Amino acid sequence: MKKVAILQSNYIPWKGYFDMIASVDEFIIYDDMQYTRRDWRNRNQIKTPQGLQWLTVPVQVKGKYEQKINETIIDGTEWQSKHWKTIVQNYSRASHFKEIANFLEPLYLANTYTHISKLNRCFIEAVCTYLEIKTTILDSSGFCLVDGKTDRLAELCKQVGGTEYISGPAARDYIDKQVFDDMAITLTYFDYNGYQKYPQLWGEFIHGVSILDLLFNCGKDAPKYMRYVG
Repeated sequence: MKKVAILQSNYIPWKGYFDMIASVDEFIIYDDMQYTRRDWRNRNQIKTPQGLQWLTVPVQVKGKYEQKINETIIDGTEWQSKHWKTIVQNYSRASHFKEIANFLEPLYLANTYTHISKLNRCFIEAVCTYLEIKTTILDSSGFCLVDGKTDRLAELCKQVGGTEYISGPAARDYIDKQVFDDMAITLTYFDYNGYQKYPQLWGEFIHGVSILDLLFNCGKDAPKYMRYVG
């Protein structure tokens, strides 16, 4: 049995993204899908004393041209120090700030990035290393893909020898289960419900922020507030 999940490339995703990675044997970053504006591809949220704040990586978007995520170029480098400064301002009081900063600060200040998909994968892999998630991570752009939303997902799963496909719950609206049945692949929907609250700075608890919030506040105890990590 081999479980496979496929999600689009996201910038410092929330804890559920990493929980799904940890729940499978192979995780494929869907990086050759069309880039979507004002989405999670190049931004995410953190908590601040004033409420939620977006961290957005500036990218070059060529009008109505349907560019893919892995074709999307990052616009400049100034955002890196700005993001890190914002993170320090809002999480320096967190219990595990120094520990997380040890691996996170160099990602922002010692590296440079040209494409959003490469940036996202770099951060995702760094967090997985810290959480000791051993799942194999691949890019969909490295495979031969077919047309059709469901057919493409099922074919990707088949190409890596998957016998069970773990899908995000929102995909129920468009996935054709019969396609997976015809390939003898079990279709299962991931459940994001039931996460426990953790010690969190700045007011009312919010689940859907970047995983950085969980890491800064809980450090190596982060898996206690996830289901498949650890």
